Amino acid sequence: MFHNRIDAGRVLAKQLQTMGTFQDAIVLALPRGGVPLAYEVARILHLPLDVIIVRKLGAPLNHELAIGALVEGEPNRVVWNESIIAQLHVGKYYLNEVVAKEGQELYRRKERYRNGRELLKNLSGKDIILVDDGIATGYTIKAALIEIREQHPASITVAVAVAPRGSLAEMKRLADQVLILETPNPFWSVGASYENFDQTSDEEVVNLLAKAKEPF
Repeated sequence: MFHNRIDAGRVLAKQLQTMGTFQDAIVLALPRGGVPLAYEVARILHLPLDVIIVRKLGAPLNHELAIGALVEGEPNRVVWNESIIAQLHVGKYYLNEVVAKEGQELYRRKERYRNGRELLKNLSGKDIILVDDGIATGYTIKAALIEIREQHPASITVAVAVAPRGSLAEMKRLADQVLILETPNPFWSVGASYENFDQTSDEEVVNLLAKAKEPF
């Protein structure tokens, strides 16, 4: 159990320090909830911080259930959960509609968090540490990993506070190193592993990204 995201980020950073030295590395957060953790990792490891923006694509009538994820790119990339789409008989009209809607929010966050600055072309040859507060379905982080891998980084390390045990094999397939602090069984939700799991605001994301540009 973590007190809050800052506490989890500090534990992640300490564990990452035991995993070796990251050369020419960058810490990437999945906003919004991953940013407070990633800031602590970047601060303690003295690394630059940025965000990779991904949007969950929710199912009809149950937006918490992921039928896929949309990740920024040139163009943006969609990773679908084909089995869930088939089970729910989700039509093409809805799929196009949800991608368009989340694409608008992705663009808004890109403008707000990075002033439209492109990220992906700067990842080649770098050690990437991808941080989030937790994994539920895993589709947002999976989409991010697929897009990051195509930028030819030197390595990718996934560092998350909590995840279901079943996600470990998939993360190991997509990343070079995987650090998951807690794998509760049974897994109820990411928030169940935090005493304080208040929503992270846009303002907090922007402030932490700006603060990370100052010398640690």
